[in-house]
Amino acid sequence: MFDRFGTAYQGISIDYAVEQIPLGTGGGLLHAAEGSKEPFVVLNGDTFFEVNLEGLSGFHAEHGSEWTLALFRTSEIGRYMGIEVADDGHLLLLQSGTARPGRLANGGAYLVEPSVLSAFQPGREKKLSLEDDLLPDLLEQGHKLYGVEQSGCFIDIGIPEDYLRSAGVVLQ
Repeated sequence: MFDRFGTAYQGISIDYAVEQIPLGTGGGLLHAAEGSKEPFVVLNGDTFFEVNLEGLSGFHAEHGSEWTLALFRTSEIGRYMGIEVADDGHLLLLQSGTARPGRLANGGAYLVEPSVLSAFQPGREKKLSLEDDLLPDLLEQGHKLYGVEQSGCFIDIGIPEDYLRSAGVVLQ
């Protein structure tokens, strides 16, 4: 894997974070982000989500957000983490398995200020979930978490039926 890209790709430097033990999505993020000094993008590896990164970045800066989630609308019951936001996009509630049709859901694309991660003990090599541990803890602590709806296509390629649908989107 490291030989494929080396230390840079198209002029962008690459740092690798190798987990000695599985840390989960949250623990892995904390491990990978150690030492980060600039805002960074986090993307789930099992989804295809057309996110307007320029718009996400502008929204993030405009609202002084510490963590901005790219959101999409879904009618699928119980499948995605439901999100409730105030009119200005400030996160009010994160709830797994929400059943309300047409709700906003977490698309697994984030813009993160590294300073918000200081809420967690640095160097803590512990298995944590991003959705069930980190985000709820930050919300409970009163950090500036925001969400902004994206109009791009969202496909959960971790589900076989959706993965097959993704081929049609990518080929178009």
